[in-house]
Amino acid sequence: MSERIIYPLMLVALGLGWGATQPLGKIATETGHGPFGLIFWQLVVCVIVLGAITLVRGKGLVLTPAALRFSVIVAVMGTLVPNATFYISVEKLPAGVMSILISAVPMLAFPLALALGMDRFSWLRLMGLVLGLAGVGLIAAPDAGVATAGTLALLPLALVGPLFYALEATYVARHGTAEMDAVQAMFMASLVGLLICTPIMLLLGHWFNPLAEFGRPEAALTLSSAIHALCYAGYVWLAARAGSVFAAQCSYIVTGAGVFWAMALLGEQFSPIVWVSLVLMLCGVALVTPRGRGRAAVA
Repeated sequence: MSERIIYPLMLVALGLGWGATQPLGKIATETGHGPFGLIFWQLVVCVIVLGAITLVRGKGLVLTPAALRFSVIVAVMGTLVPNATFYISVEKLPAGVMSILISAVPMLAFPLALALGMDRFSWLRLMGLVLGLAGVGLIAAPDAGVATAGTLALLPLALVGPLFYALEATYVARHGTAEMDAVQAMFMASLVGLLICTPIMLLLGHWFNPLAEFGRPEAALTLSSAIHALCYAGYVWLAARAGSVFAAQCSYIVTGAGVFWAMALLGEQFSPIVWVSLVLMLCGVALVTPRGRGRAAVA
């Protein structure tokens, strides 16, 4: 199948899957557990899911210096920092707003990629990014009825996650995955992330036992973590093959899917202007085409 078909299909699948994790993440915070406790159990699920896939495929851990360096960087930039700011922010912000803010990823990835000479400037690509930004602006507008004055103070914190996702996407596209395939890479990153997260969680007193009272929040955390594990592996594969700017476009679809999932799972309601913005964002995705070859080949 042609790259021009495979890459956009993967983009849509990632967006739909990750879009569901936004409202599921909000449900997971209902019990008031600390962010690093939630991240710890998220990483446990990721290690189990990705470890099982790795075992079935007959591939093990890669313990080279390059693989360990990749795992530490991706664990910090792609999980620990953005997830901590996400769980803190989503307690107060609507899940729809968090889905909107994820669209900042390509806006941040684009200048990073240009500055490093990893992508060439084109007016068509810029037009796609502008359309996406316009869509985000419409959703965030006061008339859209999404953001309120009381939640604006948390927006800078919520934007830390998209910044680190953009940095991570650029790093993966530039350096590849240290000769690991996508599943191996994310299994390693999740395992290393778990090792880093554990002492932080214990030091901050964020430990909790989800099996003590396994209810809706714990189920949401488990499902969200499993979806995240699979989508994360797919994202690394796409960023390495199609480039960080193109891979980051899944944030637009995450925004649209997140709005729908927030309505379905949380009963959040949005004005008609939101649907206009979704059309603009999807048009922006269509205008951004993947480059011919990625910087790293990932099986």
